[in-house]
Amino acid sequence: MTPELREKLLAGLKDGSIVPYLGPGVLADVKNAATGAPIPADSDSLIYAMNDGKPMAPKLMYEFPRAAMNVELKRGRSAVTKFLNRTYGETAWTRGAVHDWLKGIAPHYVIDINRDTQLQDSYADVPHNLIVGIARLGGTDFRYKLYFWDGVAYKKTDVINAALPILYKPMGTPKPEANYIASDADYVDFITELMGGFSIPPEVKELRKGKQYLFMGLRMNRDTERMVLSDVIYAAAEPAGWALIANPTDKERRFCKKQKLELIEADVFDLIGAAIAA
Repeated sequence: MTPELREKLLAGLKDGSIVPYLGPGVLADVKNAATGAPIPADSDSLIYAMNDGKPMAPKLMYEFPRAAMNVELKRGRSAVTKFLNRTYGETAWTRGAVHDWLKGIAPHYVIDINRDTQLQDSYADVPHNLIVGIARLGGTDFRYKLYFWDGVAYKKTDVINAALPILYKPMGTPKPEANYIASDADYVDFITELMGGFSIPPEVKELRKGKQYLFMGLRMNRDTERMVLSDVIYAAAEPAGWALIANPTDKERRFCKKQKLELIEADVFDLIGAAIAA
């Protein structure tokens, strides 16, 4: 990555023309505060954590949503929710370097497909909007819930204050209330409505027009994550942005080309100048 490109990305993140899109890799240095164990964030680590540290059948190891669907069918949807609450809502984790770095920049709009709360913690000192993805809930045509953080607590709301920061957590979070997109059935429902325009608030649809995106910590080999990002960044500028992927696969190269994303063969820690302890 050239110094010129790095400065361009930083300037865009600061002025809001570039939107950060956070994947599991941004949590690569986050540890359990008590045991030192890494936070389960990517597909494989989530499956192992959900199955008491043991692998599941090979066909279930393919992707976390498939494994979560299996657990849901055997033990109920609440079993998956309880696991995610225990992991992200009840366990103390160390702070990630990427989140500390991002807090200093304070982008106006951030997309975070992780289910932890570090992004929300970064904005706890300022009022902000929170959009949380939901699935398979009756009584609404929409696949999101809106909250407003007043500096003390989250409150449900029906509108977004576009003048304040907007945090979009499409795959969910444990706070202020636990909602997650996790199993295959969740993703099918959420992505179907995302394609129909019901998973993103109208204010954000307007805000995202002509934006560019910086994908950090996201591998682009999995179809579910690729489908989500394709619709979330709809109406992006051309080129649509940049993807930080160290050692990309041919599949990732083709996908980035299709999405008009410039591939940067480095990871997010190269961008922020931080090293991960071995």
